[in-house]
Amino acid sequence: MPKKRKADLQKIFIRQWRKHRGLTLQRLADRLDMTPSHFSMLERGERGYTQETLEKLAPALNTDVGSLLTRDPTDASEIWLLWDRAKPGQRKQIVEIAKTIVREGR
Repeated sequence: MPKKRKADLQKIFIRQWRKHRGLTLQRLADRLDMTPSHFSMLERGERGYTQETLEKLAPALNTDVGSLLTRDPTDASEIWLLWDRAKPGQRKQIVEIAKTIVREGR
C-alpha cells in the first residue's frame, strides 16, 4: 500500500482539542501509552491516523470522533462553543430557536 502524502490526509483538529483541554503532548501521550512525537506528527498531518487511534483519542480529549474531524474548539465563531457551555435546558432552547430560524428563513 503506498504511503499517503500530507496533501492526501484529511485535516483533523487534534492540536486544537489538546490545547483547548490544556494538555501537553507528553500528558496526552501518557494517557494513551503513545509517544509525544507520534502525536506531534499526527497534529502536523505528517502521519496518518486510524479509526482505532481516533476512538482512543476522543475520550482522552473529552470529545467525540466526529468533533476531532470537523470541529475546531478554538474558533470563537463556532456555534459549538456555545453548545458546549450550555446546560441541558439551554440546549433545548438553542435547538428550538434554530428550528424557528430555519423554518422561517430568517
